[in-house]
Amino acid sequence: MTRIHEDIADFAAALPPMTALAGLDLGTKTIGVAVSDVLRGVATPITTIKRRKFTLDAEALEQILAERQIHGIVLGLPRNMDGSEGPRCQATRAFARNLTARWDGQITFWDERLSTVAAEKSLLEADTSRKRRSEVIDHVAAGYILQGALDRLRHLAS
Repeated sequence: MTRIHEDIADFAAALPPMTALAGLDLGTKTIGVAVSDVLRGVATPITTIKRRKFTLDAEALEQILAERQIHGIVLGLPRNMDGSEGPRCQATRAFARNLTARWDGQITFWDERLSTVAAEKSLLEADTSRKRRSEVIDHVAAGYILQGALDRLRHLAS
């Protein structure tokens, strides 16, 4: 049985009830991480993992997933503005495949085209300093990715 779902409805059906999810904004240098509550209502940005190599990145991520009892991951999929997939999408899909070899949860993708733009805008509106913005932008973007998926999941359930 596959644990990587292209369709969010399939992802939702594979998840145990009342379990938290994580949202990831996968960059070349960092991984922004956000988590949900068990009711899957609110995404909370929590941290940014500085990328080194896959094994170390996966270990850092697995620690968060275990501590927070995460059963599903929503991975931001960085499509091109025309909707096509380039090398960054391929890298994200490879990360998902590699992660399923180490972790038992469910994974889906979420179109993240404007998540970093939205995160930057909200941080600017909050009058966040440039230095602080660079520290938090990735996990705030992960929060936008996860919140979008949570809103979609809630809509599917209603």
